[in-house]
Order: sequence, then C-alpha cells, then structure tokens
Amino acid sequence: MYGDTDSATIREILTELGDTWAVVGLSNNQDRAAYGVARVLQRYGKRVVPVHPKAETVHGEPGYASLEEVPFPVDVVDVFVNSELAGAVADQAVAAGAKAVWFQLGVVDEAAYDRTRAAGLAMVMDRCPAIEIPALQRSGG
Repeated sequence: MYGDTDSATIREILTELGDTWAVVGLSNNQDRAAYGVARVLQRYGKRVVPVHPKAETVHGEPGYASLEEVPFPVDVVDVFVNSELAGAVADQAVAAGAKAVWFQLGVVDEAAYDRTRAAGLAMVMDRCPAIEIPALQRSGG
C-alpha cells in the first residue's frame, strides 16, 4: 500500500538521490501543473529534463519524446500523466536505472508502486515536490 510513504522517503528523494529529474508530461503549456512544478524544482537546484511527445525545450532544458531517448542518467522520474498511463512510466523508470519515481498529486497506481518498490527504487505517490521541498526547508531538512 502506498500509504507508507513517509517523510523519510520524501527527504531521501529530495536531498540524497540526485538532482537530475525527468519530468514526464512537461511541455511549454504554462497552464499545466508540470510547468510550474518544474520551475520550482529548478529554483531548488534540480536539473529538469522535459519528457513529452512534443520533445520541447522547457525552462532552458532540451526535451525528449520518451524516457528511453534521454541520453544520460536521470535520478528521479516525476510523473505528470494520467494514472492509467503512470504504471508504464514507472516501469520505464526502472528500466532506465532511475533511483526514484515520484507520482504527482492525483496520480495513483498501487500496483506500479509495489513493482517500483520491489525493484529497489524509492517511490512517492500522490504528492507534489513543489509542496514538499519548501516544507522540508522550513523543517530544517
């Protein structure tokens, strides 16, 4: 069950597992949550890698049409796709050698959570790093 995501896992992903974040679903559409969250991640020192079928450059970073096309390692895969598609993205993150998967607010797939954790990756589901990073900073984490 994904309910065991605790502050220690969130802290580990945000502070220890690396600073290169592939943001799946990130495009130049400023009305989408991914656009603003990616900007917050950058503000806190994360390298944002846009992953979207349009493969657009976003926030100064070149985009890729899929995780498989990213030519360098990513540490965290931040998922902004519908829950029905999120499990496949989590599986791609495992195959790509990511250290963690982060499903955004409203993105829930308990089977994908279990598979990802069983593969040895840290996993957060139904949370937002743009909320968690400032909270962690305030708490001294």
